[in-house]
Amino acid sequence: MRMLLTARMDTEAANRAVSEGTMVKLIEEIVGSLRPEAAYFGPTEGRRTCLIVFDMQESAQMPPLLEPLFQAGCKVALQPVMNLEDLRTGLGGTER
Repeated sequence: MRMLLTARMDTEAANRAVSEGTMVKLIEEIVGSLRPEAAYFGPTEGRRTCLIVFDMQESAQMPPLLEPLFQAGCKVALQPVMNLEDLRTGLGGTER
């Protein structure tokens, strides 16, 4: 299932990670393990934020995926999403 992972980083923890040079490593490890369809980075509500769209095969992927983000002080949201093709397919059965 296509999922949107949103990780908003704690400012103090993120500042430390940038200063220590560990921020890029954390992001590269997450992106490398997910092999996302898309990954975007920018500020949201005044915090460094990652938006990553990836395919989740099973819910058991959540603990190993999310724990490094929680350990880094991130606020994490995970939600199912669709692209336009998925939406067309899903709505195809509802047309009158």
